[in-house]
Amino acid sequence: MKKENKIQSDIISELKELFPDSIILKNDPNYKQGIPDLVLLDREGWALLEVKRDANASHRPNQDYYVEMMDHMSFSRFVYPENRDVVVSDLIDYLED
Repeated sequence: MKKENKIQSDIISELKELFPDSIILKNDPNYKQGIPDLVLLDREGWALLEVKRDANASHRPNQDYYVEMMDHMSFSRFVYPENRDVVVSDLIDYLED
């Protein structure tokens, strides 16, 4: 099983390829507990992604709150190897609408 930082790196690479004109930022986990790991800024909108090692990985305090809150504002999801294709497809659809 891949470590979370490798999964995160792979997702960043995929997003850069899919959205070459966007800006992808990695948040500081020590700044505000629960804020998702990655921010994608694109002309068509923005998204936040919380990367997990697998579908059963534990959620830290406030992660569910921020992912849900920011999904109401724009697009936010938990992403892990088991749902990665679906999340990326949903993100493409979201930014293309």
